[in-house]
This record gives sequence, C-alpha cells and structure tokens, in this order.
Amino acid sequence: MENNTNYIELYKGDDRFSRLADLILEWNEKINVTAIRDKSEFMKKNVEDSLAILGRPEFSTALRILDLGTGGGFPGLPLALAAPEKSFVLMDSVGKKLKVVADVAEQLGLTNVEVIHARAEDLAQKKEYRESFDLVVSRAVANMSTLSEYCLPFVKKGGYFVAYKTAGAAEEIKAAEKAISLLGGAPAVTEAGGSKEDEHLFVIVKKEKQTPAKYPRKAGLPSKQPL
Repeated sequence: MENNTNYIELYKGDDRFSRLADLILEWNEKINVTAIRDKSEFMKKNVEDSLAILGRPEFSTALRILDLGTGGGFPGLPLALAAPEKSFVLMDSVGKKLKVVADVAEQLGLTNVEVIHARAEDLAQKKEYRESFDLVVSRAVANMSTLSEYCLPFVKKGGYFVAYKTAGAAEEIKAAEKAISLLGGAPAVTEAGGSKEDEHLFVIVKKEKQTPAKYPRKAGLPSKQPL
C-alpha cells in the first residue's frame, strides 16, 4: 500500500470538509441522510473513512470514478473535494438522499460531480456507462457477491473495483470468488483501509476481462439470488 498518511491532515487543513459535514448534518434535520448526529464522529466515520483510499494506486491513476450506492455522498463527495482533477459519478437508487448530495455538491462548488438516480442493474446496460470507469468504489451495505455484480459491469478492462469493508468480511469475500470470476474480475486482494483501530478493509478487484452481457441480471436478482 502506498503511503496515504497525509489524508487526515488534508481534510483537517481544509475547511471545505468541515463545511461538507455541516451541510449534510443540517439536511439531516429534515431528511434521514445519516445515523450519525455528532460532527466529530461524522468527520471520522464518513469523511476520514472515505479519504482512506487516497494514495492507493487504484485511485491515483483513475480519471473517471463511479461511487455506486453513494447514499449521503460517501465516499464520493470527500473524494471529489480532494481530487478536483478527476470526474465523479455518484449514483444511488434512493432519490431523496441524492437531492441532498446534489445540493451539497452545488454549494461546495464541485463541478467534477454528476449525480444520477438509477438502479445499477439498469444503468449498467447503458452504453455510455458500461465498462467506462477507471475505478468503481462502494461503501454500500451489500454482500460482496451482490456488490460485485452491481459494480464490475461499470469497470473498464484494466480498471478496478474497490469495496470498503470491515475486518469481519472475510467469509463474504471468500463466498464472492465465483461471482468475481464470472464478471471478469481477477481474484480479490484485501488491504488495510484507514486507521488500525477502525479495522476497515479495501477489497480490490482488477478487471481482467469484459463482463458478459447478461450481467447484471434484472433488477432485484443480484440481491435476492447472489451469484
């Protein structure tokens, strides 16, 4: 893993990350965007955790990045702030949260962010999005098999899918081996993500082959019947 120790200093030295937290927590009074109400906890669990990928080669070399299942905008919004030279698509199937994400991106002046309301199963069949991203990241709460079927169809050959997971995910990563292979990915590699006490993992999958056209399957199947 490349040295990414400066990512904490990055957000602490830039008041836009604090502003990001303020804007989302303000929205949180009207719409349930996050269960976290405390700003310092928010900065640690949402901002700092999102930025932990900085310095990794999969992120450093990517120019077009998809945040799939962005929810309240994580990891996409902090990453877009940190890397204005890259373009980001933040996608989710929950429209009310995306209203918040779009508003916050506008207020922060993030011209490198596109917000899309869609299901992965549908968007991945569109030519302009399928296999068009250098990197797909996701903190979405889904098992690794399901998440791979959502994400890998968007990754171009030679690109990467990186899932943010916890240290307890070893079993689901093992169970996803078949799905990852079917979808054109190389065997997953796990690396520590964030601080040691958080015990977060990055599950890194390189795209070796094109994803067969039949994947992802129709809406609902990847979660109900994982590969």
